[in-house]
Formats: sequence, structure tokens, C-alpha cells
Amino acid sequence: MEHSTIPEENDKYKIDDSKVDGTKSQPRSYRVEALAKGLRLLSFFTAETPTLRVKELVELSGIPMPTTFRLVATLEEEGYLERTIDGQVRPGTSVLALGFAAVQGMDLVQTSDPNMRDLHARTAETVNLGVLYSDQVLFVARIPRRDGVLSDAIRVGSTVPAVFSSIGKVILAGMSEDELHRTISQTSFAGRWGPNAVRTMDELLEQLSSARSDGYLLQQESAIPGLSSIAAPIRQSGKGIVAAINVAVPTAEYTRKKLLDKILEPLLVASREITLRLGGSIQY
Repeated sequence: MEHSTIPEENDKYKIDDSKVDGTKSQPRSYRVEALAKGLRLLSFFTAETPTLRVKELVELSGIPMPTTFRLVATLEEEGYLERTIDGQVRPGTSVLALGFAAVQGMDLVQTSDPNMRDLHARTAETVNLGVLYSDQVLFVARIPRRDGVLSDAIRVGSTVPAVFSSIGKVILAGMSEDELHRTISQTSFAGRWGPNAVRTMDELLEQLSSARSDGYLLQQESAIPGLSSIAAPIRQSGKGIVAAINVAVPTAEYTRKKLLDKILEPLLVASREITLRLGGSIQY
């Protein structure tokens, strides 16, 4: 009697089937090439390039125009892409729903939620949670200030270059020198950001040194004009710094002293409690 072979849990893509006579057959691939190409197209949309033309997707992916056209049409039908008025395409509501489901399912977000809410209640200011994604900070949770004074440019799923973000710098401060130089390059400093944004590795290293010694990082108008923030690290057992939490405020309402006097202590309490719940230590 011939027996079927069930994939092992750690072998997601291939099965090494044996024939009835005991000889080995070639491993079977479960990769669906059309699906892989469609996902590749979606990967080219970022915070910096939220819309693209089909021709640009062809150039970026190397997939022929007829195939790209069919993939885009299919993704449109399924709600993963949508057309803009000028004929470009951008991620649709299905991508957003999938992204929110992934973020809400993260242990980090669930673990941090009570402490973020408490920090928001104690400060009445915007609270953000972010992780490092390449040389960017990905915002995975956010509780906004109630009066809506702060810009809506940052939301869950947004990315900001780590070198301009207080969250990013706190995470980078926990890296070794080799890891830092593998993560950050001169192109990481590109773009138009706040008037006090760092522009060189030397400037960044100086701020990272302060973050390590202080256990937090305060910045004013680095990422966004008119915005100040103060961030602290979150560590997980066996993984080091996995995220950071910050409080963002209007610069016009907060001097550096006021930020330290009013925000620092509750921020550090929140970061320490989340760290302890994740089994981490509270030192760099």
C-alpha cells in the first residue's frame, strides 16, 4: 500500500517523497510563481513611494509588461491595489486590513498596550511604539493626543528613517558598531526632514552615545518640524532591544526642561514595565 508523505512543519516549501521501490524522487516545490510575483509588486510600495505607475513596476521588478498588467489587474480585483485619479496604482484596503491584522497579532503590541494606555493617560500626549525595519522605524502602535494638534503624517504602518526618529536612535544605540554600520549607510540620511535632523554618521554616533548613557533620547524637530519627542528602549529576553516607545509633543508647547520634568519619568516607567513583562533587563 502506498503512503502519502506529509510536509514537516519546518519544511514549508518542499517535500522529499520516496517512491514505492525505495528510490528518491526529486523534491516537489510548492512555490506558486504567479503569487510570488504579485507579492513582489506589492513590496515596492513604501512610505516614500506610496503610488507607482505600471511601467515603473515593470522597471523595478523586471517582470514583462503583459504579466505585470495581468498581476496588477488581479490585485485590483482582490482589493490589494487601487487606481488613483491620474492612473497610478497604490495599496488598497485589503493590504491595510492584512497589515493591521498582523500588527494587532504581535505579542509586542499586545504586551505593550496596557502600559501605552497608562502613559497616554498620565501625559495626555501622543504615545508611539516602533520597531526597526531595515534602516527604518515601523510604527506598530499609536495612541494619539485627543485634540488632534499633531500631524497625522505618522500612523500605524508608517515608516520613518531611523536616523531621524527618537525611537530609531534608541534602538540603534543598542547595536554593536559592526551591526550599526551594516544597518546605516549614507543613503539613510537622505530626504527632507526636520531642521535639527542629523546628517552624518558622526552626528548620529554622538546622539547614540548619549542615549546609551542616559537610557533615553530627547530630540526636538529632528523628524518633523514643530515636533519634539522623547523615547526609551524596550528589551526582550535573549534579543536585546527589540523596540522603543516614545511620547511626541508640539515643540511650541514643550521646552526641553518641561519634556524632562513632565514626560521622562512616566515614559521610563512604561518602558521598564514592558521590558520586564518581556523578560528583558532595563540596562543598555
